[in-house]
Amino acid sequence: MTSAADRSRFVELVYRLYRNDPNFVPPLRQEAKALISGLKGNPWFEHGRAKFWMVERGGEIVGRISAQIDSLVLKHVHPSMGQWGCFETIDDPAVAALLIETAENWLRSEGMTRSQGPVSISIWDEPGLLVDGFHRPPLVMMGHHLPYYQKHVEAAGYAGVKDLHGWDLDISKPFPEMVQRIVAASEKNSRLVTRPVDMSRYPQEVETILTILNDAWSDNWGFVPLTPREIAHVAKKLKPIVFSDLNRIAEYDGEAVGFMITIPDVNQLTRDLDGRLFPFGFLKLLSRLRRPQVTWMRVPLMGVKKSLQGHRVASLMAFQMIEYIRRASVANYGASRGEIGWILDDNGPMRAIADAIDARVSKTYRIYEKPL
Repeated sequence: MTSAADRSRFVELVYRLYRNDPNFVPPLRQEAKALISGLKGNPWFEHGRAKFWMVERGGEIVGRISAQIDSLVLKHVHPSMGQWGCFETIDDPAVAALLIETAENWLRSEGMTRSQGPVSISIWDEPGLLVDGFHRPPLVMMGHHLPYYQKHVEAAGYAGVKDLHGWDLDISKPFPEMVQRIVAASEKNSRLVTRPVDMSRYPQEVETILTILNDAWSDNWGFVPLTPREIAHVAKKLKPIVFSDLNRIAEYDGEAVGFMITIPDVNQLTRDLDGRLFPFGFLKLLSRLRRPQVTWMRVPLMGVKKSLQGHRVASLMAFQMIEYIRRASVANYGASRGEIGWILDDNGPMRAIADAIDARVSKTYRIYEKPL
């Protein structure tokens, strides 16, 4: 798949497959094409390489898949771990099996001994297959899949190795009394400050946050560090939906040691655009983003430097950031619901925080593996 026409056919399959799904949110075509367009659109290709395939039947595309090898995955996760993703198919066992087998054969030919998926196409993009939580649309930058995909993946011999959860909570009311006491205690600690992101210093603030992230998450399952070019790419991509009062950096004794990122559910603002920014979608979205009013907020990333993990101050800063951002979400954006995720199924500290604020698991994404 080398031509722009092929990339368009690869992307367009999604819109046709999901057209009768009431919870489908059409992804922006521009972003979907950039993800698979090589280095010019995605800096992941500096350290990764991918192949893409489509299955055609009667002149119509009925399935697609990618396979990728990431040098950072080989270094940080497993020395011979290949991955596949971008998996979409009609409900046909033969088509699904052909797609997965084709991806596996390429990974095997490249010397890989394990296959992991779906990962589309980086762990930082859309990891995992939705296996529970089909009852509502996905929030911004979250995946959505058709329920029958699970049976086809498992029929190919894959076993789940990690579940990633989205936790749903009511943010329209104050958190439980215990959390309020922790927040009050945090406000009495003069060594601790959680401040809004300074948009006038946006590049520097992004670098600070992602430096903390690469440290805080380095021991997490499946972690792969973001490169400087990926950081710059993410910063540019997210800037239109980054609002100062929804994103905070925690400082302890003047050192930046933690952060919390929250973004409005832009999917609510783009759903009627059918994935098209041009000719008029861009102007509509720009107008809606000036003062977005949304029902949902999503917390995609939160972290504390490893040197403070397990320390009482980490709990103080976490709950202070959560409460301050909750207040801003309700007062300034009209939000009433929040989703935290993804959270790894064995991430005890984050699960404890989610439990404390009365959040409940509402979506589960599963990552599968298989020996080759």
